[in-house]
Amino acid sequence: MGNPVIPTIRDIEGLRTQVRAWRSQGLRIGFVPTMGALHDGHITLVRTAKQRCDRVVVSIFVNPTQFGPNEDFDAYPRTEEADLEKLASAHADLAYLPTVAIMYPPGASTMVNVTGLTEGLCGAARPGHFQGVTTVVTKLLLQVLPDAAFFGEKDYQQLKTIARMARDLDIPTEIVGVPTVREADGLALSSRNVYLTPSQRQQALATPRTLNAVAARLADGSDAGPHLAWGQAELLRGGFDSVDYLELCDAEDLTPLAHIGGRPARLIVAARIGKTRLLDNIAVG
Repeated sequence: MGNPVIPTIRDIEGLRTQVRAWRSQGLRIGFVPTMGALHDGHITLVRTAKQRCDRVVVSIFVNPTQFGPNEDFDAYPRTEEADLEKLASAHADLAYLPTVAIMYPPGASTMVNVTGLTEGLCGAARPGHFQGVTTVVTKLLLQVLPDAAFFGEKDYQQLKTIARMARDLDIPTEIVGVPTVREADGLALSSRNVYLTPSQRQQALATPRTLNAVAARLADGSDAGPHLAWGQAELLRGGFDSVDYLELCDAEDLTPLAHIGGRPARLIVAARIGKTRLLDNIAVG
């Protein structure tokens, strides 16, 4: 027996033809956008989509517009053959692999920008990043026109930004957040984890450990400032080279909070170890 096979389409018209055929049968369409280098977190998104939809489309596209000039676009892992095997094993129904020329044809000049939600956290550390994300996701949603699209909570600011974008632009797709998938030792799964050396991989465990410790300190409703400062120092002591941010934010609009109150909150971190930037977050309050 050969490797499992998944139907693959690389052009918009072929994609739309297939989706129209499914819709003519009254089927519900789910969509999982990815940049490839698939891991169990992505596969969990696919499986969640399969539970809620009749057919699932998964895109693989390393989007150049969300990378800054000194970021890892060229080095970002590209593992198409292995990705397609994983999607087939997870029973995804279609892989959509557009090229840069298809997604951004010559002369393309329109970008999508969500204000407010994107200005702090990763938006401050990575100027232009979210404009690239919201533009490509808007295009993908309009190309697929799914009933529901599935995103991981690990990239929490991205999830909330995309949900706001879809609402504001009246895109008729339900945006579904799926809880972060973690390794047995607590490290959040990320395609960028492959960059870590074995020693860095152990040091990276300071991220979930510190989030949980800070959350415990915040539980009494005391001022967040000293606890967040302690958490940043703890990450540096644990082996991280720098901390972009460690913040307590409102779970919906991402505004900074001075303490845990009566509304849902998120403790969100981005930190760098070697050349690798890792994100994580947990619900608090």
